[in-house]
Formats: sequence, structure tokens, C-alpha cells
Amino acid sequence: MARRRKGRAVSGILILDKPAGMTSNGALQQAKRLFKAAKAGHSGSLDPLATGVLPICLGEATKFSQYVLDADKGYDATISLGVGTDTLDAEGEEVARDDASHLTRDQVEAALANLRGPLSQLPPMYSALKRDGQPLYKLARQGVEVERKPRHVIIHELSLRDYRSGTMAEVDVSIRCSKGTYIRSLAESLGGLLSVPAHISVLRRTEAGPYTLGGVLTLEQLQLVAEAGEQALDRLLVPMDTPLMALNRVELGDSASFYLKQGQPVLVPNGPRDGMVRVYSGGDTFLGVGEMLEDGRVAPRRLVNY
Repeated sequence: MARRRKGRAVSGILILDKPAGMTSNGALQQAKRLFKAAKAGHSGSLDPLATGVLPICLGEATKFSQYVLDADKGYDATISLGVGTDTLDAEGEEVARDDASHLTRDQVEAALANLRGPLSQLPPMYSALKRDGQPLYKLARQGVEVERKPRHVIIHELSLRDYRSGTMAEVDVSIRCSKGTYIRSLAESLGGLLSVPAHISVLRRTEAGPYTLGGVLTLEQLQLVAEAGEQALDRLLVPMDTPLMALNRVELGDSASFYLKQGQPVLVPNGPRDGMVRVYSGGDTFLGVGEMLEDGRVAPRRLVNY
């Protein structure tokens, strides 16, 4: 017999502004505690150094977190040129130093141009990727370096917002990239092109899929709202279907909805020919995600349990 989860069966997505110095899991646990939620998960970790958009899925919304994980991301970052660290960010130990005062804004612009478009990135050792069940960052702390497979990412946009010259120069950039991009590795690559060590000193996620800084809430704001009760907190959640807006919409009648919820494919007159779809009953009741079959039926793939 499965253990019953403790907490409320609240479902929806919280767009949290993760504070600096806290792990993504630490922020998740604080939010989960405030909502007294039985189930919660975040959709895409941020380094402790980083702040910004951290979508947290509560309850049934966790079934659709992969759609946020797979979505493009946006960041504002400051890259420090002239100092390298073992973690490739400001939290690490300094491992290299070189004078960057000779670099110009034009040189930085030219180097950034080489980092746009498709890239092959080697994940840093200080990352949450696992080898034989062990996170790489734990191995790195033991002085162990293992072979990693390059991953292919796309840098859709990379623009220079500001440049401050000096012995340790600072480069402010805005980035929009595909899933799985390591911004720390991007900083390292920029340093390599300019022949100086580099690291990330400031990182803020500005978007994750459909979610932007315009809708974020801080933990302090959540704590204040929590004093007004659970209903006030729940009103802060965005609907669980918001990560799925790129999918075609399918609406079913009561009878078809019943059979779909029993696990049976049902006919969709004049529906999409193929692909994944978001399915609704009665116009507004979100049922989950289905897949269109060749015969015009939709098969359930990930349904909400109301």
C-alpha cells in the first residue's frame, strides 16, 4: 500500500524569484512549506549564486514540469575577465589570474559573435550531472575529474549590454538559449577566445519558457501573503496548463472525457492530424496531455487527477 503524502492537494505553478545564496531545492522546500503542499518540484535548477525565475510545480502540475525544463531560457549575466575559478563562478576558488586591461569593447563584441548559434559545450565538473549515481560536483570536491560528453546547445541571442575595462574587466550580457546551456561554460568560452581566464560573477534568469521576471514572487512576499491564509496563497499560482500553450488544443464532450479518463483513446472530429495536444473538457477544465493517433483519436498520455 502506497504511503499517503502529508500536506494539501494544491495544484498550480508558482513563479518564484530565487534568492542568491540558496540552492534551488532549498527555495523549493521553503515554498512547499509555506503552501503546506503534499507534492512539489522545480523545473530547472539554478546555481546558488543565481537569482531569478524558478518555476515551482505543485501537486498535479508536477506532471507537466518537463515542458518547462525543455523550454528556452533567458539570462542576464556579468562575466568577469581576468580571473578564473574552479567552479567557473564567483563561489569557487581562484585558479588563474591574468591582466585583462588590454581588452577593448570591440574585441569582446567580436568574441561574442563566435558564441552565437549552435555550440558544443562540455558540462563543467561542478555541475549536478551524475556519474554512477554520484553528482559531478561531489567528485570535483574530491579532486576527481571524469570524462564528460559534450552537449549540443543553441545560443539564440547573446547581446552585450555593458563593458567595463580594467585589470579584471566586466562584461554584462543578455542571453536567450536552449535547454541544457551552461552559462558558466559560456563565460569560460568567452575567456578562451580572449586568451584570459573568466568566470560568472552575477547571474539572473529572466525567463523560463512562458514565465518571465514580470510574474515572479519572492519568498518574503510569499511569507507575507501566507499570513492571510491558504486561499490567498493559492491565488498566486498560475494554471498548470500554461507550459503547454505551444501544443494544439482539443476539446471533448462529457462522454468522450469520461472514456479518456478511463485510459481509452477517443475520437476528435476535425482534430489535429498528429502530435501531442492539450485536452480540455467542457471548454475550461484541463484534463492533461494526449497524443493524436492516425485514425483521428486522441490517446491519453499525462492526465490530471482531480
